[in-house]
Amino acid sequence: MDIQKKIKELEYIQTERNNKIFTMYLNTDLSDPDQQGGEWKIHLKNGMRNFEQYLEEGDNKEELANFREVKQKVEDYIKEYEKSLMRGLIVFATADETVWFAERVQMRLDDEFYWQETPELNQLKILGEKYPQTGIILVQQNYIKLLDTNLNMLKETVDYELDVEEETWRIMQGPRQGNSTTGLGSGNLQKDHFEARYEANQQRWYKSIAGKIDKQAKDRNWKKIFIVGEAPASKELSNQMNKNIDEVILKNMLEHEESKVMHEVLA
Repeated sequence: MDIQKKIKELEYIQTERNNKIFTMYLNTDLSDPDQQGGEWKIHLKNGMRNFEQYLEEGDNKEELANFREVKQKVEDYIKEYEKSLMRGLIVFATADETVWFAERVQMRLDDEFYWQETPELNQLKILGEKYPQTGIILVQQNYIKLLDTNLNMLKETVDYELDVEEETWRIMQGPRQGNSTTGLGSGNLQKDHFEARYEANQQRWYKSIAGKIDKQAKDRNWKKIFIVGEAPASKELSNQMNKNIDEVILKNMLEHEESKVMHEVLA
């Protein structure tokens, strides 16, 4: 989800009369001490019941029917995705489905429920500011890995490896094979040969990949960029890129799980 684009879409929506918009932010984080017994289900039930009782007392049959229609859609969605819920759930919905947006997110939310002519966007805007589309660039000599993230979730990874003999960076297909140095074979002699060439050519090698990463950042609309890796590789790549780098983290995390990297960088 492009959160800024979604906010712009929702900002200009206003319904009329009985066709109101349901907004829900629901904390479904099972790691939350207050959620160990699935309390989010109780919060959901109570939130829905409060609206339903209020509308029943108002004796507006059309609006009540619309709310119940939305309630059923939300309950059906949750039933379908309950086993794959993350830390939070955001919903915007109308009975006629002119508005329907449901997103499971990897951030804890404050429970909020609204039934009104406009969507309530405050929490969504806060998330957009705190977790924009972000690129994490992992660097380790002849290997670079891009993590494309949004809303604290991994969207895609792109892996580049340098063919040292041809001095060409290639997008890798399939799993990485250890600490290979493409084109050099294996053994101490080849490793020493690579280290010598790396020292002599690292500036030129990173300059040749920097433009490709700049393009990835532009195409993916990254609002923040982090480079993670040991010096001098991470610093050299930062110097060669045209895009602004928010932070260079001098830590080798290329072999770590993506979720651990994201927690380290984005927490």
